[in-house]
Amino acid sequence: MATNVYAAFLALLPSYPLQVATITAIDGEVARLELPGGGVLTARGVGAVGDQVFVRDGVIEAKTPEMPFVQVEI
Repeated sequence: MATNVYAAFLALLPSYPLQVATITAIDGEVARLELPGGGVLTARGVGAVGDQVFVRDGVIEAKTPEMPFVQVEI
C-alpha cells in the first residue's frame, strides 16, 4: 500500500491557526480585531475594547491570560 507522506503530514496540522489579536471595536457580537503584525480582521464573539483574545476561523475563543506580550521577528 502506497502512502503519500506529505498528505499524512498535512493531516496532522490544524486547519486554522490560533492567533492572538486585540479588540479595537465591537458592534453587537461582531468584533473588529487587530493582529500584532498590523492585520485587521472581524470575528464573532464577546469581549471589551482593548482586550487581547485568542481567535480562530473567525471566532473569538477566549481572552488571553494577563501576561506581557513579546513579539520576535525571524
